Amino acid sequence: MTAPLPGHWQKRALDQQKHYKRLLQRTDKRAFLKAQPDAHKEAVAQIDCLSCAACCKNYSPRFKTPDIKRISKGLGMREGIFIDTYLRLDEDGDYVVKSSPCPFLGSDNACSIYEMRPSDCQRFPYTDEDVLLKRPSITLKNSTFCPITYLVLEKMLARLP
Repeated sequence: MTAPLPGHWQKRALDQQKHYKRLLQRTDKRAFLKAQPDAHKEAVAQIDCLSCAACCKNYSPRFKTPDIKRISKGLGMREGIFIDTYLRLDEDGDYVVKSSPCPFLGSDNACSIYEMRPSDCQRFPYTDEDVLLKRPSITLKNSTFCPITYLVLEKMLARLP
């Protein structure tokens, strides 16, 4: 059984940014990737995403062309109408939702397009991928609002020298 998530985890995540950064940049990559699956499984078992949904409430995934095609078709909308209704181009030239929270997030924190959600949503929080190491700035940002990312980093700090 895992320990409960501390009530002040977000403050701790902010306080730990320097340690997390060092872990992500200086750790033995092989050792990290070997320990990562267990840390991921433990964290996912500990957190109920439907009780949180901070990702959907505060941030937007990128909507790539295949996502736009799949979702607009699933909603019975033309792609252009879907884009005009829900998306905007961000500073990186990626399509993201126009508003927060995500327009597909229900009051019960469930996603109304879950079966056809964007690939970024399917993969989030990336704690079972090498994205944690390859994109440390995203990992650090995610650790401040996603309890799973926070827990994985805490577990990795405890397990790796």
